[in-house]
Amino acid sequence: MARMAARGHWYPTVVTLGIAAILSVWALYAWSGAGLIRRLPFLRLGLCAITGVYLLRALAFVPLQAFFPGNSAAFWYWTSGISFGLGLLHALGLRQAWSRL
Repeated sequence: MARMAARGHWYPTVVTLGIAAILSVWALYAWSGAGLIRRLPFLRLGLCAITGVYLLRALAFVPLQAFFPGNSAAFWYWTSGISFGLGLLHALGLRQAWSRL
Protein backbone atom coordinates (compact mmCIF):
# COMPACT_ATOMS: atom_id res chain seq x y z
CA MET A 1 0.00 0.00 0.00
CA ALA A 2 2.81 2.42 0.86
CA ARG A 3 4.46 1.81 -2.50
CA MET A 4 1.17 2.32 -4.30
CA ALA A 5 0.58 5.57 -2.41
CA ALA A 6 4.10 6.76 -3.21
CA ARG A 7 3.38 6.17 -6.91
CA GLY A 8 0.22 8.26 -6.62
CA HIS A 9 -2.24 5.37 -7.04
CA TRP A 10 -5.82 6.09 -5.93
CA TYR A 11 -6.46 2.74 -4.19
CA PRO A 12 -4.69 3.38 -0.82
CA THR A 13 -6.52 6.69 -0.45
CA VAL A 14 -9.92 5.14 -1.08
CA VAL A 15 -9.25 2.22 1.29
CA THR A 16 -8.05 4.58 4.02
CA LEU A 17 -11.07 6.87 3.59
CA GLY A 18 -13.39 3.85 3.76
CA ILE A 19 -11.80 2.59 6.98
CA ALA A 20 -11.90 6.10 8.48
CA ALA A 21 -15.59 6.44 7.59
CA ILE A 22 -16.46 3.11 9.22
CA LEU A 23 -14.49 3.93 12.37
CA SER A 24 -16.17 7.36 12.52
CA VAL A 25 -19.63 5.78 12.41
CA TRP A 26 -18.55 3.33 15.11
CA ALA A 27 -17.36 6.24 17.26
CA LEU A 28 -20.74 7.94 16.83
CA TYR A 29 -22.46 4.78 18.04
CA ALA A 30 -20.15 4.59 21.06
CA TRP A 31 -20.87 8.24 21.90
CA SER A 32 -24.58 7.63 21.47
CA GLY A 33 -24.44 4.62 23.77
CA ALA A 34 -22.60 6.71 26.35
CA GLY A 35 -25.34 9.35 26.14
CA LEU A 36 -23.06 12.07 24.74
CA ILE A 37 -25.09 12.54 21.55
CA ARG A 38 -28.67 11.75 20.57
CA ARG A 39 -29.80 8.15 20.34
CA LEU A 40 -28.94 6.58 16.99
CA PRO A 41 -31.14 3.97 15.27
CA PHE A 42 -30.52 0.32 16.13
CA LEU A 43 -28.21 1.41 18.95
CA ARG A 44 -28.20 -1.84 20.91
CA LEU A 45 -27.78 -3.99 17.80
CA GLY A 46 -25.12 -1.66 16.39
CA LEU A 47 -23.05 -1.65 19.58
CA CYS A 48 -23.26 -5.44 19.83
CA ALA A 49 -22.16 -5.83 16.21
CA ILE A 50 -19.29 -3.35 16.60
CA THR A 51 -18.09 -5.12 19.75
CA GLY A 52 -18.30 -8.45 17.95
CA VAL A 53 -16.30 -7.21 14.96
CA TYR A 54 -13.52 -5.85 17.18
CA LEU A 55 -13.30 -9.08 19.19
CA LEU A 56 -13.55 -11.30 16.10
CA ARG A 57 -10.76 -9.34 14.41
CA ALA A 58 -8.61 -9.73 17.51
CA LEU A 59 -9.15 -13.46 17.80
CA ALA A 60 -9.11 -14.37 14.10
CA PHE A 61 -5.67 -12.99 13.27
CA VAL A 62 -4.18 -16.43 12.57
CA PRO A 63 -6.55 -17.25 9.67
CA LEU A 64 -6.35 -13.64 8.43
CA GLN A 65 -2.57 -13.90 8.07
CA ALA A 66 -3.02 -16.24 5.12
CA PHE A 67 -4.84 -13.50 3.17
CA PHE A 68 -2.19 -10.86 3.91
CA PRO A 69 1.17 -12.66 3.86
CA GLY A 70 3.24 -9.48 3.51
CA ASN A 71 2.45 -8.20 7.00
CA SER A 72 4.94 -8.80 9.80
CA ALA A 73 4.27 -10.73 13.00
CA ALA A 74 4.62 -7.47 14.93
CA PHE A 75 1.85 -5.95 12.80
CA TRP A 76 -0.48 -8.85 13.60
CA TYR A 77 0.25 -8.81 17.32
CA TRP A 78 -0.13 -5.04 17.67
CA THR A 79 -3.29 -4.71 15.58
CA SER A 80 -4.87 -7.73 17.24
CA GLY A 81 -4.00 -6.36 20.67
CA ILE A 82 -5.49 -2.97 19.80
CA SER A 83 -8.62 -4.62 18.40
CA PHE A 84 -8.95 -6.76 21.52
CA GLY A 85 -8.55 -3.73 23.78
CA LEU A 86 -11.18 -1.76 21.89
CA GLY A 87 -13.52 -4.76 21.84
CA LEU A 88 -13.07 -5.25 25.57
CA LEU A 89 -13.77 -1.57 26.26
CA HIS A 90 -16.89 -1.73 24.08
CA ALA A 91 -18.05 -4.90 25.85
CA LEU A 92 -17.56 -3.37 29.29
CA GLY A 93 -19.36 -0.18 28.26
CA LEU A 94 -22.16 -2.17 26.68
CA ARG A 95 -22.61 -4.19 29.85
CA GLN A 96 -22.64 -1.05 31.96
CA ALA A 97 -25.16 0.82 29.78
CA TRP A 98 -27.32 -2.14 28.69
CA SER A 99 -30.35 -1.28 30.85
CA ARG A 100 -30.70 2.23 29.38
CA LEU A 101 -30.06 1.28 25.77
